[in-house]
Amino acid sequence: MVEENYNHRVTITNREQVVVEGVIHVDKFDDEEIVLETDLGMMALRGEDLHIKQLSLESGQLTVEGVVKTVEYLEEGGRVGKGKGKGFFDRIFG
Repeated sequence: MVEENYNHRVTITNREQVVVEGVIHVDKFDDEEIVLETDLGMMALRGEDLHIKQLSLESGQLTVEGVVKTVEYLEEGGRVGKGKGKGFFDRIFG
């Protein structure tokens, strides 16, 4: 059996900064929600005035600043944010 090595870590400081390690891809972002893929699945960060301070896909690290309200791991096929699983263009043109 091959053991997979994950480097996933989430650090929240004073609900004003989130550092996520093990980031593969940022799916979408705005000032209220950031949806990203980590090596352990999809994750949503929600809050107010969120902005990406630093993103390095090479090292797999994301730093977000703003008012953090929730951090949620999303199940496969689960609903994502205000668009209830719809993509960006589906919400605009749908």
